Amino acid sequence: MRIFILLFLFISFQSVGAINRERYYSAFESKSLEKINKEIKLLQQHKSSVLKDAFLGAMLMKRAQFLKTPKEKVNVFKKGKELLESAIKKHPKNAEFRFLRLAIQENCPKLLKYNTNLNEDSEVITKQFTTLHSITRKHIKKYAQHSQKLNL
Repeated sequence: MRIFILLFLFISFQSVGAINRERYYSAFESKSLEKINKEIKLLQQHKSSVLKDAFLGAMLMKRAQFLKTPKEKVNVFKKGKELLESAIKKHPKNAEFRFLRLAIQENCPKLLKYNTNLNEDSEVITKQFTTLHSITRKHIKKYAQHSQKLNL
């Protein structure tokens, strides 16, 4: 019985441990609403942190493009934007947060007027690129291949 309790605690701890960046970026890059929704659910299970807010915010903004009504799209996008912008405000030099914002800003519809930080974000990412997590660097390099603003 003790083994089952320990196993349960271990599995529970794993689900709220560190954010799995490989899985996150795979969902973020995908065009699968199912993958995006799954990642949002996993992020919501994490304890509150600035990292969680940034990742969840960007994923919500990504999710907005798949919703049916304009009202739904705008509401979900705004909720995500608030989370991501709050994280960036708390940690303005965090290049990973800046990358998430740059990727959203470069790809969201112009009518949202969410594209004012592209150059600033690109500079922060470029300057701090070598300090980022290896998985994050891999996905930034991949993104930079088709980005208008990010050149590595």
